[in-house]
Amino acid sequence: MWVASVLHRSITPAPETLAGHPKLVCLPRPENLTFRFDARFRFSNLGLSAAKKQLSELRTRKRDSENFSVETDNSEDFDVGWLPAFPHVAIASMSNFLFGYHIGVMNGPIISVARELGFEGNSILEGLVVSIFIAGAFIGSIFSGSIVDKLGCRRTFQIDTIPLILGALLSAQAHSLDEVLWGRFLVGLGIGVNTVLVPIYISEIAPTKYRGSLGTLCQIGTCLGIIAALFLGLPSETDPHWWRTMLYIASIPGFILIFGMQFAVDSPRWLCKVGRLGDAKAVIQNLWGASQVERAIEEFQAVIKDDGSDVDSRWVELLEEPHSRVAFIGASLFVLQQFAGINGVLYFSSLTFQDVGISSSALASLLVGVTNFAGALSASYLMDKQGRQKLLIGSYTGMAVSMILVVSAITFPLDEQLSHNLSILGTLLYIYTFAVGAGPVTGLIIPELSSNRTRGKIMGFSFSAHWVCNFLVGLFFLDLVEKFGVAPVYASFGAVSLLAAIFANYFIVETKGRSLEEIEMSLNRNFIARNK
Repeated sequence: MWVASVLHRSITPAPETLAGHPKLVCLPRPENLTFRFDARFRFSNLGLSAAKKQLSELRTRKRDSENFSVETDNSEDFDVGWLPAFPHVAIASMSNFLFGYHIGVMNGPIISVARELGFEGNSILEGLVVSIFIAGAFIGSIFSGSIVDKLGCRRTFQIDTIPLILGALLSAQAHSLDEVLWGRFLVGLGIGVNTVLVPIYISEIAPTKYRGSLGTLCQIGTCLGIIAALFLGLPSETDPHWWRTMLYIASIPGFILIFGMQFAVDSPRWLCKVGRLGDAKAVIQNLWGASQVERAIEEFQAVIKDDGSDVDSRWVELLEEPHSRVAFIGASLFVLQQFAGINGVLYFSSLTFQDVGISSSALASLLVGVTNFAGALSASYLMDKQGRQKLLIGSYTGMAVSMILVVSAITFPLDEQLSHNLSILGTLLYIYTFAVGAGPVTGLIIPELSSNRTRGKIMGFSFSAHWVCNFLVGLFFLDLVEKFGVAPVYASFGAVSLLAAIFANYFIVETKGRSLEEIEMSLNRNFIARNK
């Protein structure tokens, strides 16, 4: 779902996480949810009789009331069940817009910043200005789980946006390197919390039937933020002080987010957990429909009873089953995502485009951004049709094939024009397939698999792994290319992509069409045993 490059060239990193609202249809629910972690890398059916009976009753009630549509004069049904939740999801996705904007805001104007503040030519300091927010993001992701457990998503959004605004303003008026670094660190702190918070919020307020498609707004928001930064950065090529204006502009979406969240709803699951049952019922009725209230509250209370009455979870719980398995899967997905090389491919994409005559870095970035956006829109359509596991497997397989194309173009003695065309095709195909699955699915499926009690902690742990790997890839990529060459490094990206596809095939279970409570009850052996 989300990447941030520590490289400081005029390129556009791909979001991992990147709104379209396509026509959606009701999908059949898988009858078995399997999940097992052992040395043989296999899953087993956890469908003991008690769980089967309870989940069967839940599904029966849901089938009777899950369709929400309006009928037109020509008797055609248009599914608009996503519509009540859409404004709340769109406001939350403004956080991802900010994330994407801050990714792109420094990549172009960094030379102007360095010249004005007196560190031009120092590649280490230039890279530090671009990437310092990764340190802040790591810290933010670690503490995000505890904050959201106590305050809920809505208040956390509002509080967390404050450092994003302050950091942008501090950087915009900076007259020294230290001020820029502190500003970027504050921005990173807010980004670290936001990247954890948005997938949790969307997964908990979206109706089950539309959770996947609405979840792709994370990816789309980040993509739009990057594209906005690209276009707003064009004057920086002629105006050396334009970077300050860009950073001042970065504060505007923050104010919109704080104001918009005042009218957004809190997660009904969190409201139920803290004892605000009436508020939870009102949210469910408004977003999911009146017919869903009774069933949803029953599920929430069943899970809360099993988890315990404490609102805040403890980090040590991530060492217990089934939370340890989900934490392992979450961290592994982000490690594989980063080492599949999205930042490296984006870095070299500018050079690839130059080889075919596209010398403008802005035009090259625009091609990358449009490809990314197209992939995100495709994901919004496919997420609840094909399911998470298929998209992950297909995405990583496509990324591996893309790397084979690029490596072949570099390695084999082909016609020069053919070689360039294969490189362009492989690069754009890689970016597109990443945006279809590896980007959006990774951020969405982790909160879906997590329990209501530990969702915040597991997401924080998974994203902290993401930021560490993001930093390592950016730090060592150029050295590896210089030592071994582009082809071997790209081949390793392809190998990791294949490994990720295999991992998804064996470890990821399908979550489409199931409520978060159904998933949790199916994965929790203790819950099944107690209700047997």
